[in-house]
Amino acid sequence: MKVPVLRILALGLVFAAGQAFAQASPAPLPAWDKLTPQQREALIAPVRDRWNREPEDRARMLERAQRWQAMTPEQRAQARHGMKRFEDMNPDQRREARALYGHMKALTPEQRDALREQWKKMTPAQREAWMRDNARPPRDRDRRQER
Repeated sequence: MKVPVLRILALGLVFAAGQAFAQASPAPLPAWDKLTPQQREALIAPVRDRWNREPEDRARMLERAQRWQAMTPEQRAQARHGMKRFEDMNPDQRREARALYGHMKALTPEQRDALREQWKKMTPAQREAWMRDNARPPRDRDRRQER
């Protein structure tokens, strides 16, 4: 399972905004139109900085933003839940999740179901062997996210 950059950015923005607003007021947070210019800047700056710092990722960032906008509220909730699960994993679990995701992405729905059933029956040693045989090396972006 690969963590989309946009979701990571969104969480960072939510965290940064929460920190900024927590000190300002205990009242409910306002709609975007009611934010001060400073509050908007606190939300936008991390995305702008990443956009400028990593031009090779711009197309991916834009595609993910467009895909996020096209999601239903249920799909967004499901994505947030998956991201939270991934964040709570230790590095070995993340490596395992990435290997599984990368492998399953290329399978048909029937093959995915069969692999899920097979995975449930595997011992930890068998899973480790499967990962050695099927895991792809992490990309630079994946290593940056682990830090």
